[in-house]
Amino acid sequence: MNQAELIILNFNEIRRKSIALWQGLPIEYYNWKPDENAMTAIEMVRHVLQADYGWNIIINQGDMSNYRTPWENRPFKSVEDELTFAEPYRKTFLNSVQQFSDRALADTHIVHPGNGELKPLGQYLLRIGYHESVHAGQFISYLRGMGVERPFIWD
Repeated sequence: MNQAELIILNFNEIRRKSIALWQGLPIEYYNWKPDENAMTAIEMVRHVLQADYGWNIIINQGDMSNYRTPWENRPFKSVEDELTFAEPYRKTFLNSVQQFSDRALADTHIVHPGNGELKPLGQYLLRIGYHESVHAGQFISYLRGMGVERPFIWD
């Protein structure tokens, strides 16, 4: 197994656990948030899902200066609707990752548009997984704050 395949395996495992958490969110709590400055639960789901679209542009060194998300002005319906809408963007992102050789993962450098930091592509991809994992932890806290039973993800 090459490095890209291992990174994709990690992405898929993280997403599987995120989906389990998101599917544990009752509809009546979609707009719940722990404080006025936080994302709602459904906004957090969308934030994580739509990130794949942006990550794909970044790792392929595309222009982010006029970035527009396909989710712009799209109403929130359900977790399942968000997952269905995001699926083609996820596939595109994972297909991009699959194309990178071990050498490209080490020698290609990515500048993150949010902070301007330069990172080797392989490290940048691992940070993408960390981003989603952090939000999974936040989501567990949201479910706890709602008083909702939390799905078991520690298999």
